[in-house]
Amino acid sequence: MILFPAIDLRQGRCVRLRQGRAEDETVYDEDPAAVARRWVQQGAEWLHVVNLDGAFGQRGEGDELPLNLQRLAEIRAAAPATPIQFGGGLRALPDLEQALSLGASRVVLGTAAVFQPDLVAEALRHFGPERVVVGIDARNGRVATHGWQQVTDTTAVALAQAMARQGIVRVVYTDIGRDGMLTGVNVEATADLARATGLAVIASGGVASLGDLVRLRAHAADGIEGAIIGQALYRGALSLPKALQVTCTPAD
Repeated sequence: MILFPAIDLRQGRCVRLRQGRAEDETVYDEDPAAVARRWVQQGAEWLHVVNLDGAFGQRGEGDELPLNLQRLAEIRAAAPATPIQFGGGLRALPDLEQALSLGASRVVLGTAAVFQPDLVAEALRHFGPERVVVGIDARNGRVATHGWQQVTDTTAVALAQAMARQGIVRVVYTDIGRDGMLTGVNVEATADLARATGLAVIASGGVASLGDLVRLRAHAADGIEGAIIGQALYRGALSLPKALQVTCTPAD
């Protein structure tokens, strides 16, 4: 199972939000590239980078490259051999092209997958299924969009099934109610989504302990491919080397 240390960017800084609330922010580092180097030195094989400003619709002004995209380029320079999964505010093909050109290995479409399914199809044609991921963020089973500020009537399973029909092979699934709360990952909902769709699913939101990772790993055959870890790493509840050791150990 692949572990993805999360680097969430807001106004150029590495932060964590609780349940996606912009007003409930903790700043962990002013230098996201240094954070990336730290995770790579501890063994990270992937990084998960999120442009929160983009997710909230704060895209910057003029022709200057937005600060968080500058940070993406800096993270790529700091970790040149480590693949980066990048999302947040990617709602047009040029956004995807720009993120990939700045160092993202694959891009995550969230809000756009709900309201612009044609963009998903176009992205798959241009970049292929290994470089395009759909992020499904759910509150009580319903998909939330626009930085989790709006909840739709679409269920997570229905959206994932529609994306599978488009040709998507991988999704990131976040239980918003658990994100940043250190209350434990929603293993059951994540496994159910994988089984119902046949997609590879990356779990996100609430990973708090080695036990969470063991329970996720037990569902690898159902399609759980990995887990994104944020708050638990930054708060010291989890050690990345120990987490990697647990997820690399064959399941009983």
